[in-house]
Formats: sequence, C-alpha cells, structure tokens
Amino acid sequence: MSLQPYLECAEIVGTHGVRGAVRLANYCDTPYVLAGLKTLYRKEGGSFRPLRVVHAAVQKNMVLATFEGIDDLDKAIPLKGTVLYAARADLPLKNGSFFVADLMGLPVKDETTGEVYGVLHDVLSPAGQSIYEVEQPDGKTFLVPAVKEFIRRVVTDGDGAGVYVHLIEGMRE
Repeated sequence: MSLQPYLECAEIVGTHGVRGAVRLANYCDTPYVLAGLKTLYRKEGGSFRPLRVVHAAVQKNMVLATFEGIDDLDKAIPLKGTVLYAARADLPLKNGSFFVADLMGLPVKDETTGEVYGVLHDVLSPAGQSIYEVEQPDGKTFLVPAVKEFIRRVVTDGDGAGVYVHLIEGMRE
C-alpha cells in the first residue's frame, strides 16, 4: 500500500468578513497544527493545486484563514464546501505515530494467531478516544477501542502491515 502524498486536513465551511477570509473545520490533531501550515491544497481533477496561506488563526475549534489571491467575499464564497489537503511532509508526526489515512483498509489481525478478522473500515472519535470500526468479510462490523489493551501494534507498510489486536469474548458480536 503506497502512502498518499496529500492528506485531508480541513474543509472550508464558510466565509468570515468581506476580505476573503474563510472558516475551516479542522481535521488535524489540533487547530494549531492546521493554522501553522503555510500551504494547503485543493483537489482539482486528479491534481492538487496549492493555496498559499497569507494568515491563519485559531478561533475556538475552527481556523480562520486567508489565501493568496482570495481577497474579497466574492472570491471566497465559491470555496465553501472545498476539502483542503496538506502535504504529508508538512504535517508533524511523532515517532511511533501514524496518520489515520494510513490505517484505512489495513487488515485487522489477531496478535497471537494472525487470524484476519477483517479490514479497518473507519476511525471514530466520539469523545476524544478513537474507536476502530472493523468490517468483517461478511460485511458486518464491530468496534475496537483504540487503547493498548486491545490494539497491540500497528504496522502501516510492508509484508506485515496490519492492525494487531487482542479481543475479548463477545467483542465481534
């Protein structure tokens, strides 16, 4: 599985003022990570077009941003609903951490037997703690809290790629 060079990091959800500023819904770990990026990208066809950030600031859990060349409300309004991407190399990643996008589609395996339970279908974060949704071969899903008691290790590339888990009785039902 090859790693994506650009990762979803925000969505433009509205405008702010009359000088072209937009409000961004944050998909990064914190809005401060998003506000610190100097270039964001929008997907057009199969390519990514850079948007140079002139200014960005955190406001509550959102980011207010202005982009080079977008200097009035008329230019900002059509951007509403646009998903923005960051270059993978521009995003900070602590050693031993990984991007959620790199987990999608990984096989979920028993840490001891290697039995494949299914593939990682989604990562939910309802209250600050991530929960992995695993889709089984029959299409049914089950949830695994993303804590060390259940998620033993994650390998995002190579022959041993997968999410290695320790499940308790009844967890797959």
